[in-house]
Amino acid sequence: MRDHPFSDLKPLPEEHFKLYFYAAVLQVVEQALLAFESPEAAFQAFPFLAGYHRELLSRELSGATLAEKTRWWSDRMCEWEDSISARLPMQALRQHTRLGSDELVLLLCLGLPDEDARFGHLFAALQGNSGQHRPEISLLHSWWHEPVDFVRSATQRLEEFGLVQVVNPDAPRAEATLQPVSALWDVLRGQLSDVPLPGTRYKPPEALAHLNDLIVPDSLRGTIEIIPRLLHSGEVPALIVRGAQRNGRRTMVGAIARSLGRGTLEVSVSVKNEFHGRAIGTLATLLHAVPVIVLDLTPGEIFDVPPLPGLDGPVAVVLGNHGGVNGPVVQQAITLDSEMPQLAERRKHWMASLGAHPCPALTSICESFRMTAGNIRRVAELASSYSSLARRDEITPADVQQASRALSRHVLDTLAVFLPPVGDWNHLAAGDETLGALRHLESRCRHRERIHSAVGTTLSPQLNVGVRALLRGPSGTGKTLSARLLAGALHKELYRIDLSAVVNKYIGETEKNLNQIFFRAEELDVILLLDEGDALLTQRTSVQTSNDRYANLETNFLLQRLESFEGILLITTNAGNRIDGAFQRRIDVVVDFRPPEAAERWAIWQLHLPGEHAVDAALLREVASRCRLTGGQIRNAVVHASVLALDDGGLINSAHLECGVLHEYSKAGSVCPLRETKTRETRTPLRVGT
Repeated sequence: MRDHPFSDLKPLPEEHFKLYFYAAVLQVVEQALLAFESPEAAFQAFPFLAGYHRELLSRELSGATLAEKTRWWSDRMCEWEDSISARLPMQALRQHTRLGSDELVLLLCLGLPDEDARFGHLFAALQGNSGQHRPEISLLHSWWHEPVDFVRSATQRLEEFGLVQVVNPDAPRAEATLQPVSALWDVLRGQLSDVPLPGTRYKPPEALAHLNDLIVPDSLRGTIEIIPRLLHSGEVPALIVRGAQRNGRRTMVGAIARSLGRGTLEVSVSVKNEFHGRAIGTLATLLHAVPVIVLDLTPGEIFDVPPLPGLDGPVAVVLGNHGGVNGPVVQQAITLDSEMPQLAERRKHWMASLGAHPCPALTSICESFRMTAGNIRRVAELASSYSSLARRDEITPADVQQASRALSRHVLDTLAVFLPPVGDWNHLAAGDETLGALRHLESRCRHRERIHSAVGTTLSPQLNVGVRALLRGPSGTGKTLSARLLAGALHKELYRIDLSAVVNKYIGETEKNLNQIFFRAEELDVILLLDEGDALLTQRTSVQTSNDRYANLETNFLLQRLESFEGILLITTNAGNRIDGAFQRRIDVVVDFRPPEAAERWAIWQLHLPGEHAVDAALLREVASRCRLTGGQIRNAVVHASVLALDDGGLINSAHLECGVLHEYSKAGSVCPLRETKTRETRTPLRVGT
């Protein structure tokens, strides 16, 4: 090859592209010379053509016909390609799409204005100054006479592989103008981008993890190590990886792709972006990457994976635990499940994420926070930042909880309301039976991952790590407060589902919103509170109208989702008789709340009143014994009394407290049972309506 005319070219994508570029220039220049009266006239009208013409003549093409010149150029390109071992995009395109050199030259002709804008003015002139700066189909037909249907079949194949797109789709076919798809054009000329198309992301092999670096169970590791061989041989054409978001699904696919010597081309598919099906296969081939279709489906939703023309290897699909895929591309796919990391894997993720930061409470953190692999890494980075802000080297559980709170609020705030945890069980005045049930609920939550090993082999497979608790009782008896206290005891974040944001009048939207909340809660290991849950968990009715039918569908969806939920869900209700019996059977723990007795009311008053006050002890005993207020009403009475005290510039006194109690009875439309006292007869009239 030392005497070969292209021997000075390096085996690089841009050099290979240059060969096809000049082949297209050769075609266009020769046709332009024929369109003018003489070469001199052509050069006078478009002086830049003279420079290209001189450069092409230096390649020993002087005196030859156009057919001889194009054949000579094509033969020399093939010889040069055969002499190199490097993988080049243009060469891969020819091999895996079976496009001939003439078809690729036509493709380069369509893109000449992108490389040299002067060709655009030439095309406009050759087409009668139509203003169109790209060649029309009719002009291409005049250039390639043989075979007769070459231009038609070539342009159709270029469109089939997503290489070109029609600029004016409403025009007749003869006047149609084609242009190269910019993402593929850039790769052909050796320019790589992290985001070649909207909704896509390219990662080269060196940016992907090694198989040995994956933190997965040993049983799954053995399977993963076999998959590259099956994909390489073509025995398995596709791979499906299921699991929670941010749980290493794409990392796993990337490691498999790297073992094949390939990168990945992630394609996020949603209703908001267009799936560039025609271009994806060809683009992946040019990049020597595995296309990874990333889906976020709801239960019952199915995505039809379209054919990917031009693809030279396997395809991967990444999706959650719900929904499914269909289509010939995935008919023979094998499926891997990326399950939530267990305690041993979580410890490895924390250690890898924390790096050199010391963490004495690592064991406790691993046990307390059941997160996905990706969220562990994100929380670890944030926790390190919080410890640095506090000028500490050590990572503490408080840092992790603060980081988890920041991460969860970013994800959940649109559909749920954050409720900060408060105090401990000493801040709840409730009966022994209620307190015992709450402490049992706390233990159930702490041991939710160990319960499998504590039951028999028949029962163990029927259980998951989810905990579903029903807190039932009249309003104001401490159900929501207990949820906040439980979150504090477990060092977890608590989110109340915002029904106004979740419930949607459009069919299926409520289920999608609920499913999204449940998914995010599982990934971030936060506690969900479904306040006044009877609004969603009502008993199913006989189908009389279409509304009944869709209400029952929502109920059926919730039944299935509650059973598969792997987080902690608290449901409060003051109308337990309205909840469907099927929901009751799926509840793990039921905590009954009742209106407080006198002793409990006394304790609640003591918890809510400030340390320093001027309330008469006898009045307080009378209020506690005679006024059958709930904890919520006592709270409101103390707040009302505190406002009056602030207006008077002093401590809460008996008059303020009594006014607060009267205000609560007034709100309820009831008569206050307090006896007439001397205080009431002699004090200034109270502003009951304040």
